Amino acid sequence: MKGSLLKNIVFSVSAVIIAVLSILGAVKPGAFGEVAGYLYRFTTNTFGWFYLLSIFAIIIFLIWVAASKYGTIRLGGDKEKPEYPFFTWIGMLFSAGFGVGLVFWGVAEPMSHFFKTPFGGVEAQGVEAARVAMGYSFFHWGISQWSVFALVGLVIAFLQFRKQKDGLVSTALEPVTGSKRSVKNVIDILAVIATVMGIATSIGLGVLQMSGGLNTIMGINNGVGLQLLMLGIIFVAYMISSTTGLDKGIKYLSNLNLGMALAFLLFVFICGPSVFILETFTLALGDYITNFVSYSLRLQPYAEGTWVREWTIFYWAWAIAWSPYVGAFVARVSKGRTVREFIVGVMVVPPVIACLWIAVFGGTAIWFDLHENTGIAAAVNADVTSALFQLFNQLPFASVMNVLAIILILTFLVTSADSATYILASMTTYGSLNPPQTAKIVWGTLMAAIAGVLLYAGGLEALQTASLIAALPFTVLLLLMIVAVVKLLSREPLPIRKADLKRFRRLEEAANRGKK
Repeated sequence: MKGSLLKNIVFSVSAVIIAVLSILGAVKPGAFGEVAGYLYRFTTNTFGWFYLLSIFAIIIFLIWVAASKYGTIRLGGDKEKPEYPFFTWIGMLFSAGFGVGLVFWGVAEPMSHFFKTPFGGVEAQGVEAARVAMGYSFFHWGISQWSVFALVGLVIAFLQFRKQKDGLVSTALEPVTGSKRSVKNVIDILAVIATVMGIATSIGLGVLQMSGGLNTIMGINNGVGLQLLMLGIIFVAYMISSTTGLDKGIKYLSNLNLGMALAFLLFVFICGPSVFILETFTLALGDYITNFVSYSLRLQPYAEGTWVREWTIFYWAWAIAWSPYVGAFVARVSKGRTVREFIVGVMVVPPVIACLWIAVFGGTAIWFDLHENTGIAAAVNADVTSALFQLFNQLPFASVMNVLAIILILTFLVTSADSATYILASMTTYGSLNPPQTAKIVWGTLMAAIAGVLLYAGGLEALQTASLIAALPFTVLLLLMIVAVVKLLSREPLPIRKADLKRFRRLEEAANRGKK
């Protein structure tokens, strides 16, 4: 099996690239961090417009597909029933809306915007700053991110369930790029590298938050040593689950994640300013809808600002890098759904959950700063990883909630990384549904290695750089995917609608009466 893996170009080349980057970062962390910083600035300065236009184009395209005649095409046979009942499917999409990124940024983002506003004319830490902070946070976690996941998931689901093909990105692009093996290999290598960097960013963010929590709770120095120790614990946990086939354990852990996240949501809502939260959600939703187009295409060419590059462009790049992973998940649970159901479900349910989370957690933190002068925003500005724990310190049972929060982050990371090792192993073994253990071990190790190197070399900025750079070539593939979807759908016979059947029956009955 090892020999066949080494002969696999996608596996060997992508693994070598990630391994070389990990070694370089470990040997020369200072130089690695400097190069990462330069690449971050170069990419955001030069290609920021490309990320914004691409995401906006994907949103418009998916809305058109959902509203078009192609929306009735089923992801499976024409008469195939959905694999999961409607509310079970909604629940699965609901769980996809939660994740370590949302737990990290749910308080940190609105409080960061509250402390340093996105617009120069808005007074920091005032009422208008609070409003802008919530509206922009909704925007960053709304349909824009999920449109990327929906596009990738749509292609994967269509090919797997309707055409009985593998779910590789190269297969999805065959209508555009052809089936030449060398071209397919390059595409899959780019997809694998983007996925590894997206996952490494999420793991790194979770590790930063856990170490920040331990610093807030116990006063332990939030240094690289603690962060690498946390990463080592997570690595051991997800490798054990991934290589021993503890499927039941992971399913239990996933359900525990969802249950704990919902419990946290209810706890903060009940113990926090409930009416204020509901009003904040309503107002922020309105601001999000009102400003959607301007936020989607906002750059700062005249003011020479960096805010959009540091926030919006990073988020879009992170979503693009993360898209093969999330896209594969939403595709896997959507067999039998129509194209319209799939697009609407993926682009509505998870963003609503994210906005609710931000309204509850971010809104409560803003309320405390506005009405109790608690200084959460200042603390978050000093250490962004402490955001969630600074909020819990203002609520009942703070010590218990802080410990439970660390457990929640840990379990989120273990389940996400466990799934990621499987998906990466599948992507590098021709889309195999049962990838070899060796491939899982290699990718599990490399994920932890690159996350550790990024933390060691540059912390948060290095993590952001990894997603940003890896996502750039994959963004081109996403745009080609739009063309591929159009070609695939245009070749499909459209399902006969019930209205057409009734009309045919009436015509048939009229013809039969005429014969008599």
